[in-house]
Amino acid sequence: MTIPSSLLSAGRRCQRVLEGIHVFTYFTPETAREFAAFGVEDGHARYFAERAGAMGRVGAGAVTAAFHVFKHELVARHVPVAWERVTPEEAVTARLRACDAALRRIFGDEAVASPEIAEAAELALRAAEAGERASRPLYAAQADQPVPDAPHLALWHAATMLREHRGGGHLAALAGAGLDPVEALVSHAAGREGSALSRRLLRTRGWSAEELEGGARRLRERGLFTADGTLTPAGAALRRDVEEATDRLDAGPWEHLGPEGTERLTELAEGLAARIAAAGGSPTGAPRATGGSAES
Repeated sequence: MTIPSSLLSAGRRCQRVLEGIHVFTYFTPETAREFAAFGVEDGHARYFAERAGAMGRVGAGAVTAAFHVFKHELVARHVPVAWERVTPEEAVTARLRACDAALRRIFGDEAVASPEIAEAAELALRAAEAGERASRPLYAAQADQPVPDAPHLALWHAATMLREHRGGGHLAALAGAGLDPVEALVSHAAGREGSALSRRLLRTRGWSAEELEGGARRLRERGLFTADGTLTPAGAALRRDVEEATDRLDAGPWEHLGPEGTERLTELAEGLAARIAAAGGSPTGAPRATGGSAES
């Protein structure tokens, strides 16, 4: 069955808004304090433990595979060393405690129990339950976690599932387009026109300047990149094709939720995400799903 393009684009837009509700936990002081209590203070170590915790005590190879664009040597410096300080189970609960504290700080104790947040949580969970586990280890691991009772935490949980679901499809689309991790990063950054976020993506994934230039050279050889570091029309078309393929692979949750539910969830999430961003919950350097999909 062909899914209408209007629903695919609506799903991408909804996911982009929900990203602001998911991603903020990586950058709140509450998260830093929770992990510092276990002796995990390095930013990379905290990120790997926080995001990979739901998968259990996996090794560096599994994290590299699931996270895709981080250099394996960078991952291996922190995993499994991080598990000597914080267990995966502790990382999962610490992440949830930090989310609870941060959302209560941003919205207030009464607001986190508002009908709007409860409605958004119900809609997001309905979408998230229709995701596919196959080839999506981060989504599958998050889906195996119990749904929190509190609506604001249930909303974050569902937003995280949806983020990882789209991300898993995005990695498949990148592979289908013949883009290796470095080429994916470089072409993504070029598509963002040199934004501060893009520069941080290039700096923090562990690749050397020579390796990044090697990726740019390979893209130039394919006619996708110009000498001055921008996408050619063919390169821009390839990145559009990747996003459209990601939309199709991510269609299940939005088809299940339906056009009206997707529109309503987007409406509710926009206001919540805007308040989180205004409170500093989505800094420019966040490793987030900009442009619709994650170069995580």
